[in-house]
Amino acid sequence: MARVIVAGGGMSGMSAAWHIRKQRPDYEVTVIEAARTAGGKACTHSEDGFLCEKGVNGVLDNKPSTLGLAAELGLSPLRSNDAARKRFIVRGKRLEPLPESPGGFLASHLLSLPGTLRVLWEAFVPEGDPDIDESLADFARRRLGDEAFRYLIDPMSSGIFAGDPEKLSLRSCFPRIYELEHTYKSLIRAMFRLKREAASKGKKGPAGAGPGGVLTSFRNGMSEMADTLAHALGDSLITGVRVTGAAKTPDGWEVSLDNGKTVRGSHLVLACPAHEAARIMQETAPEISRCASQIYYPPIAVVALGFRKKDIPGKLDGFGFLAPGCEKRKILGALWDSSVFENRAPEGYHLIRCLTGGARNAGLALLPDDRLVDTVLNECMQLMGIKKMPDFTRIFRWERAIPQYNVGYMRIMQDLDSQLARLPGLYIRCNWAGGVSLNDCIANSMKVAGEICGHGK
Repeated sequence: MARVIVAGGGMSGMSAAWHIRKQRPDYEVTVIEAARTAGGKACTHSEDGFLCEKGVNGVLDNKPSTLGLAAELGLSPLRSNDAARKRFIVRGKRLEPLPESPGGFLASHLLSLPGTLRVLWEAFVPEGDPDIDESLADFARRRLGDEAFRYLIDPMSSGIFAGDPEKLSLRSCFPRIYELEHTYKSLIRAMFRLKREAASKGKKGPAGAGPGGVLTSFRNGMSEMADTLAHALGDSLITGVRVTGAAKTPDGWEVSLDNGKTVRGSHLVLACPAHEAARIMQETAPEISRCASQIYYPPIAVVALGFRKKDIPGKLDGFGFLAPGCEKRKILGALWDSSVFENRAPEGYHLIRCLTGGARNAGLALLPDDRLVDTVLNECMQLMGIKKMPDFTRIFRWERAIPQYNVGYMRIMQDLDSQLARLPGLYIRCNWAGGVSLNDCIANSMKVAGEICGHGK
């Protein structure tokens, strides 16, 4: 009988354990999580009628992995309101709507006329070298022009990675966009070709190169799924215990814990952050440790603000806004959570979550609480016209938030795969390897479960 040890009780680790037990009920699975509560960044804070996501605020329904698992757990998903499709970008001191269609793009004030014409010229830009690991910024300037990079692509990288587009790898962060260029020689050509192909099959084609899909969560927030999964794993999940090291044995792996105990297994899945994986494998597999230690996580602070609706000018009709780096704002953007999902705020209130820090302004996330709140409020007052103080304030900090898939990331992953091939029974599945989204994490955990259970390689 196989005995599987999973180091890390975030959504990657717990979903891997769930799928292993589902496929092979005879396998013994143990999940070890250092924190007292499992779930990682899928965690929700509930207080005074406000439902605040500390981390991930939902998943897109265009991929089946997360919602498929939710269905197996008996959970009912909560689709976002129509307002969630409306997104805004900061330009000057205005919030400009992000175009939702080609016609809307042509009529938009987000880009100047020369900037818009330069985007349209993209269809005639030569294909780039597919062998170059190009940064997101270099790709966007080459294909779309500098203005489109600053006001379309830069904020997208902030919204997903809180990253620096001058360093982020296009191919690693947005492989679909890379594929479209090298398959169709142009993003615009790709969009029209895919629309025609979809129409011929009686389907609706993509609106662009973006991921698409409807943002989806749960009535009690993302913790609802994490808590349900943890409950389903029962005694297989151990929390409040840290893995201190791992050693290869003739028949598998021996894992040391900070409570002085050891656990033996035939398989070991590292479903923990890169810095934890580097520490665990430092003695046994220094090359794997070296690969993992190269992954950078910038800090992010999430500041949740609750305002009376009457104290906010106008309507918060949208998902929220992102601030391009060129605007020199002190927040990455704001999410209008109470407009996106129902029951996120008490009757008569709005819940706004502001994000600050990230790869380009890491120090802002580490400001003292009072200075951090003052900084965020000042930005909200300038950009949203808010003049009243909030009735509710909470701060959630992540000293290591989102792994950065910077230029060179693919080489790191290739080296990692090469080292893993030399250590049978060792697997790595977390958001620093194979995609940062929750959908990617759970899909990768399904894959590793199949490998361990003998259903695929």
